Amino acid sequence: MIGVFDSGFGGLTILRELRRVLPENDFLYLGDNARSPYGSRSFETIHRYTWQSVSYLLEQGCPLVIIACNTASARALRTIQQQDLIKSSYSGRVLGIIRPTAEEIGFYSKTGHIGIFATPGTVYSESYLIEIQHFFPKLKVTQQSCPLWAYLVENGELNSEGARYFIKRDVDSLLEKDPDIDTVLLGCTHYPLIADQIREFLPKKVQLISQGPIVAEKTLDYLKRHPEVDSKLEKSGKTNFLTTDTVEFFKKGAFLFGETAISVKSLTFL
Repeated sequence: MIGVFDSGFGGLTILRELRRVLPENDFLYLGDNARSPYGSRSFETIHRYTWQSVSYLLEQGCPLVIIACNTASARALRTIQQQDLIKSSYSGRVLGIIRPTAEEIGFYSKTGHIGIFATPGTVYSESYLIEIQHFFPKLKVTQQSCPLWAYLVENGELNSEGARYFIKRDVDSLLEKDPDIDTVLLGCTHYPLIADQIREFLPKKVQLISQGPIVAEKTLDYLKRHPEVDSKLEKSGKTNFLTTDTVEFFKKGAFLFGETAISVKSLTFL
C-alpha cells in the first residue's frame, strides 16, 4: 500500500487526488487525530509525532509513504529523510508535499507574485520560501499565517460568520502585503474545504491553487521514474484508514471531507 500520513483530516484532500490518478493502487491513511493540529507545536514535537506515524506505516510494509501535511513536511521531512531513515532498517521511501508543489507553483503566475496561506508552523519554517527560491529565484513569495482556519474546518464551521470574519481578515492581510499577487497557494491541506469562502474575498483576477492535483500528478510521475517502488505496490483499489483517536471521531470528521462508508481502525502507539 501507499501510506498517506497527516496530523488529522486535511490529508484526505491529498488522498482524494491520489486515488483519482492512481485508481488501482491500495492506500493506507493514518491520521494522528488525537494530537492534531500540529501547526503551533514545537519543531521537536512535530518531528517526534511525525516519525512515530511514518515509521508505523513503514512497519506495515508500505514501500512509499507520503507526508500529506504541510506542517509535518516543513518541520520533519528533512530530518526523517536524512537521519531517521538512514538509522533505521526500513527500506521504504518517504516523500512530502512542499517540494512537488514548489516545483510547479511558479508556472501559474503571470505577474511573478504569489501568496501562500498556511499554518503558523509552515510559515515560520520558511520551507516554501526556500523550496520555491530554488526553482523560481525571481518569484516574489508572500506568506500569510492563518492559525484558525484548520480549526474552523475540523469543527464544521465553514459557513459561520466567525469563519467569514477570520478568512476575510487573513485574505486582506495577504493582499495588503503585496497587491500584485495573482496566484495564491493553499499551503494547508484543510484549506480546499473553504476555497469558496476564500474566493469570496479575493479579487477575480487572483487564482487559487490547491496542492492535491499537483501532488497527485507528481506522485504518478515519481512512480513512473521509480519502477522499483511501483513494482512493490498492491493494486486492488482498496483504501484503509487508521486513526489515533476513536473510530467514531474519525468517521465523523472524515465525512466533512467527503469520505463515507469507510473502514477505520483505532491504534495507540504513544
